[in-house]
Amino acid sequence: MLAFEKAAAIQNLTGIELDIQLTKDGKMVVIHDERVDRTTEGIGFVRDYTLSEIRKLHIYAGGYPSQKIPTIEEVLDLAEPRLRAGLKLNIELKNGNYPYAGMEEQIVGLIRQRGLENQVLYSSFSAKSLEKMRELEPDAELGILDSKVSDCLYKLKGGCGADALHPFWRAMDLPGEELKKYSVRAWMGGHLYPEKPTGTKLDMEALERQGITDVILNEPECYL
Repeated sequence: MLAFEKAAAIQNLTGIELDIQLTKDGKMVVIHDERVDRTTEGIGFVRDYTLSEIRKLHIYAGGYPSQKIPTIEEVLDLAEPRLRAGLKLNIELKNGNYPYAGMEEQIVGLIRQRGLENQVLYSSFSAKSLEKMRELEPDAELGILDSKVSDCLYKLKGGCGADALHPFWRAMDLPGEELKKYSVRAWMGGHLYPEKPTGTKLDMEALERQGITDVILNEPECYL
């Protein structure tokens, strides 16, 4: 929650990206890895913990008070004022390796309940999941994730229902000219933990020439 609080406070930010998964008892929690080992003192898969069990784990935040794995509802409570003021929320359904039954219905229902449909876009590595999302929410903005931008485009043209391409930033293997009609939101690596500032800056103009329209990174304040 500390990370989302700090991100939501940054002015001129286009949006925030997060990942959702389901606990053993079917609750939506916000965590990137399918396992809890890297960022907490726990061991095992998110899907093998109940919500009450996973809430007992600690995320040690480099000098700040330890944090807990939040529910998506908690993040929405925090970010909703900014979302209603124009901030976007990119919700990745973390189901590329493990398909969480019913997660699509749950998240669509929650976002509808809060009236945030226009502030949220969804992404996934799973073309089948995005196909389902398109059926559930025909007007939602969907981004297909993969490493290579060519694989993102292949999935999109295969009929998964996506609008945008979400490739790894170092895997732009198509000419920028071929990507002109798409939003191309490139994601960075950034899996060290706790992550240290790099002290370097990307050449945004060079990325733009490759067809990238947006970047998903951990140090947006360096660029705004």
